[in-house]
Amino acid sequence: MKKQVFYRTFFYILGLLILAMGLTLNTKAGLGVSPIISVSYSISTIFHINFGNITMILYCIFVVAEIILHSVKGRRQMKRGEKALANAERIDRKLILFMDILQIPLSLIFTRFLNIFGSILPEFSSNAENSGQIVIRFLVLLLAIIFTGIGAALSLDMRLVPNPGDGIVQAIADIIHKNVGYTKNCFDLFNITITIVLGLSLRGQLIGVGIGTVLAVIGVGRIIALFNHLAQEKMERLSGIEY
Repeated sequence: MKKQVFYRTFFYILGLLILAMGLTLNTKAGLGVSPIISVSYSISTIFHINFGNITMILYCIFVVAEIILHSVKGRRQMKRGEKALANAERIDRKLILFMDILQIPLSLIFTRFLNIFGSILPEFSSNAENSGQIVIRFLVLLLAIIFTGIGAALSLDMRLVPNPGDGIVQAIADIIHKNVGYTKNCFDLFNITITIVLGLSLRGQLIGVGIGTVLAVIGVGRIIALFNHLAQEKMERLSGIEY
């Protein structure tokens, strides 16, 4: 049992670290960032504010939205459910609320790693006119997509406290009764739209949106699927996770 807990915790923390590295590399390539961080990236770039701190604020907004959505969903279930199930429903709602709140300290730790990686890694978008530099930027983008997919898969597969970016998508999917994949696409489009509006209205140009954004939308999901195909069963066996 202790060994299973160790593996589960190890894979979860490793996943968050790899995810933070992937998202940071995405910003350093200068080809457009992932939709989920595009809003915080554009705000930090436009107003010259720390990227990790803005991401932390955005994640807190996601958590508040999750709490509201879960509360609405809980009330709906209480109205439809039998009286005998009311107490069980209240217990479930308290557990869900607790898991939502835990995302705030998780976000604080996660965004600190964004700042650490951001201070260590160089900006690959400088000297953009250099053809060799463009090749390097695309390689960095590819690495960013791979890291983001693997990190997301590792942390999600362990089924502990979700990253707020994933938690808000799940909460919206539950409330509108749509699958997570469809909801994720809509939420990505929503974030991209906000990022475009911010860039054009405040700077007169696109900030944080580019070919890298499109490739991230397509590539991260494929990396998650490939990684889970190769490693999910073994990781869950080591971690003692059962369906």
